[in-house]
Parts: sequence; structure tokens; C-alpha cells
Amino acid sequence: MSEEAVHVAVLGATGAVGKQMLETLDRHNFPLASLKLLSSKRSAGKTIEFRGQTYTVEEATPESFDNVDLALFSAGGSVSKALAQEAVNRGAVVVDNTSAFRMDPTVPLVVPEVNENELQNHNGIIANPNCSTIQMVAALEPIRQKAGLKRVIVSTYQAVSGAGNDAVDEMYEQTQQILNKEPIDPQVLPVGSDKKHYQIAFNAVPQIDVFQDNGYTFEEMKMVNETKKIMNDAELSVAATCVRLPVETGHSESVYIETESADLTAEQIKELMTEAPGITLQDDPSQQVYPLASDAHGKEDIFVGRIRKDLDDPCGFHFWVVADNLLKGAALNSVQIAQSLLKMGLLQK
Repeated sequence: MSEEAVHVAVLGATGAVGKQMLETLDRHNFPLASLKLLSSKRSAGKTIEFRGQTYTVEEATPESFDNVDLALFSAGGSVSKALAQEAVNRGAVVVDNTSAFRMDPTVPLVVPEVNENELQNHNGIIANPNCSTIQMVAALEPIRQKAGLKRVIVSTYQAVSGAGNDAVDEMYEQTQQILNKEPIDPQVLPVGSDKKHYQIAFNAVPQIDVFQDNGYTFEEMKMVNETKKIMNDAELSVAATCVRLPVETGHSESVYIETESADLTAEQIKELMTEAPGITLQDDPSQQVYPLASDAHGKEDIFVGRIRKDLDDPCGFHFWVVADNLLKGAALNSVQIAQSLLKMGLLQK
């Protein structure tokens, strides 16, 4: 199948990530034999233009995946759990953009620049990592290959679009209400299903997803566990603090690492970043050049800057990582997984 066009289904086609998946498939000239757009019953019947054709979105059922080679899922974990295996049973390979299968030991968790070879072990389902994890591990991998990694501490500054379109709408509504000196009534953030909701406009909210028994949020534990799995290193020390900021698109991260070797320099890390696939180095303090979420919006690369050696630990380094969370953090990585599957001949019935 490596040279053939592919029968593709996109589940969650009307959502923010689903729309980006379609745009990315088009931009990358992914070879399509046919395209099926799927959603919940609520969104079924909508129409979407793609490559000059009008597609009607269908309600997703198990039978939707008949004669589908590749299914890109981005419609929530419960939907993935209900339909992913159904799609596999009908011959499709599923690339899932939810947390449903990420920590399943039988499911590869893949960032192609880091662990593409794990795709060879798939049993029909491949998990796309969390958006904040993807950009971090892609930046870490060149360093790990050169000098090893012992410890990672990350603080994230995450965009509201990571919480969905309703959260973005709420941010803009609150902003206008505050500027007009009107009362606000938060309903969405930090977590729609949680007990309390807080203002996001002109604020920083140190909660993304629900809290776990250990005091970390689910988002923070995703970064911890996914990083260890992607890098195949259960002994790697990882800690995360995840914060939501009133930015529409583009996650930013402050990352501290400790390498196994003390021989590495900041200049060497900069060289590694210039050579790494999918990474753009933006690092010139003398000219105030560093990555910004506003500049990363709509771009496929991961941007790295502010690289500097720790003042006390000879193995310690600090840097800043920014990426479009809807692109490399979701849709683009899913499409890159699909491209890798095609290249490696792993899209078989």
C-alpha cells in the first residue's frame, strides 16, 4: 500500500483539531483515494469543503469504518474507546488524538521525530501524545541523543484553544465584559465538569484538567508518564506544572533539564536544534530574539530559544519551547504518523 492512495476517515471533523487535520492533509498532499467525515449525531449533516468538493458530515457508527484504511480520531476519549477497536476490526489503522490509549502498553505512543520505529509494533491503534508533551519531547530528543537525560522539570503556559472552542469563546466574552466593567460568569475553565470555574481573561489559572490524588493534575501526569513512555525510560525524572493563560493558540513551556554528561554547552545545544527535524532555533538575546506564541500560530515547526546553562549545576540547562498546539500538538503530528505508516508500509488491511 506504500505507493497507493488511502481511504481515510476523520472522526471529529467539525472540531478545532479535526478542521486542522483536514487542512494538514491537504497542505501535505496526502494521497487520498476517498475521504469520509464523521462526527457525533449533533454535528452530523454539516457540510465541509475539501479540495474543491463538498462533503456531508456523517454520524459515526461502527459501520462507518467499512473500507477505510486510515482513521484519524479526535472526538474525545469516550468516543475513541467506543469506536477505535470497531474501526480496527474492519481493517482500518487508527491514529487517536485522545488520552484513551496513550498509556496502554500495547499501543505505540509516537512522535515521529523521536520514536517513529515504535509504529512497527502497532496492533491497529496508534496514540498521538498530549500537545504539551509533543513539543517538549521533540526538543529534548536531540539533547538526549547527544548527552543523555536524567531529569526534566517543565512549567507550561498553555493556550485556551487546548480546552476547545467553548473555552476560546469564553475568553473573548470575558475580555469584553471586563473592559466594559460588566460582571462575568465563568462556566468553562479550568475544567467544564469540575466543581468551580474561574476567570481566564487577564488571568493565569494553575489547573489544566482535573486534580489527581497526588496533587498533580491529569495534564501534568500526562506529561510525566507520556515522556517516559515515548523515550522508553521509566527511570527518567519528570515533573510538570501546567498553567492556562489567556492566549488563543500556541503553548509555551519553560523547561529545565539535567543531562548525564557535563561536557555539553549551550552553544552545542543550539547547534543540535538547528539540525533537528521540525525544530526552528530562535535564540539571540542581544536582539531580543526568542520564540513567541503569537509567531508560532499557524506554523508547523517547534520553536526553541532562551537556551542557557544553569548557574549552579554543570549538567543543568534551561530553555523555552513554543508550538502551535492545534498543529504539531495535535493535527500535524497525527498526519505525520500517517505519513510514516505509509512510508513504512504499515497501512495493511
